[in-house]
Amino acid sequence: MPWYQLEDANDPKLDELAKQYNLHPLHLEDARTHDEIVKVDSGIAYTFAVFKPVRLIPDPDNPGEQMPSFSPIDIFAGKDFLITISDPTCPTTEQALARARRDGDDEHPAKLVSLILDTIVDLYFPAIDHFDDRIDQLEDKVFDDPSPEILQSVFAIKRELIDLRRVLVNTRDASLHLQRDPNTIIDAENQPYVRDTYDHVARLLDSVETQRDLLNNTLDIYLSSVSNRTNEVVKVLTILGTVALPAIAISGIYGMNLKGLPFEESPHGAEWIIGITILHTALLLYFLRRMNWL
Repeated sequence: MPWYQLEDANDPKLDELAKQYNLHPLHLEDARTHDEIVKVDSGIAYTFAVFKPVRLIPDPDNPGEQMPSFSPIDIFAGKDFLITISDPTCPTTEQALARARRDGDDEHPAKLVSLILDTIVDLYFPAIDHFDDRIDQLEDKVFDDPSPEILQSVFAIKRELIDLRRVLVNTRDASLHLQRDPNTIIDAENQPYVRDTYDHVARLLDSVETQRDLLNNTLDIYLSSVSNRTNEVVKVLTILGTVALPAIAISGIYGMNLKGLPFEESPHGAEWIIGITILHTALLLYFLRRMNWL
């Protein structure tokens, strides 16, 4: 069975193969659309599938961190031929194709497709572990030193998890389609492998939902920490203003140049007023302490 491995959907070789194997024009259009979603479409003569292997690349907006990137792989699988179109620079795709070449059977394209899909799904687990590590680091930082940078990291991870979840949901639907559609290339012998892949995708989706919950909890802790710090600052400022109130009141009265104020003519009037101010401040502090406001 011939296996045609193309590196570009715009390769003229694909047009020749389309004529040779009667590939549908809409499938060719999907293969040449870079942002096509994960899907499986079964025809009479072949099965067309789009999968999206994931890899971790440096995050340009967050130096030192990595982010998931998806490179589509398009597959035309017939009973007597297999066409794959993939990016040769994607290590995840190359690993999936290498496993298919090593463990597959050229006479059974269904086996090759199931191996490619299974490898792609298994390689999502390192990405999930990467997010687990990042969320653990954020949880530690949000307790020690909540800062706006943590908030930016939380929203960045949430966006990346949304993209990952979208791909996983479509991959789950594609796996289910391969199981239930009798017209797909997957025969009864390879159905158990596809069901096992479906279970792996379900586990990955559960992990993503758990991580989203953890991020929401981290965001709540951050907001609570910031609110508590603000409350502490306001409390300190309020206490300082209250403690300064006797001095402000007494100095304000004597600053109005009123006649007949106590100690106005006394040679030690300033000392008396300072002493009275200190006494009232001490009494106020004692009252605040008794009320457990300090």
